[in-house]
Amino acid sequence: MRHHQYFVYLVTNPKRTVLYTGITNDLTRRLDEHIAQEGRPSTFAGRYFCNLLMHWEAFQDVQQAIAREKEIKGWRREKKEALINAVNPEWRDLTAEITED
Repeated sequence: MRHHQYFVYLVTNPKRTVLYTGITNDLTRRLDEHIAQEGRPSTFAGRYFCNLLMHWEAFQDVQQAIAREKEIKGWRREKKEALINAVNPEWRDLTAEITED
């Protein structure tokens, strides 16, 4: 049986003024896509240069991941900031931590 993994993640822009919440089954690929979309006004993340990983959570069940993404998207910014601050108080870009082999 194949093992599935899904990620709910939050990315921000270089000035840390915009937060984007998403879901994916391949976090590294998805972050690469965010970088490739920089400056493209047709996508939210591209328009606001959201490609710095602030937080992520892993799930084995896609329905749980979808529910968590919807939950976080429904939060006010202050609550999203508290989530990030709990594990990443310096708001460092965590991309290197998930792309290291």
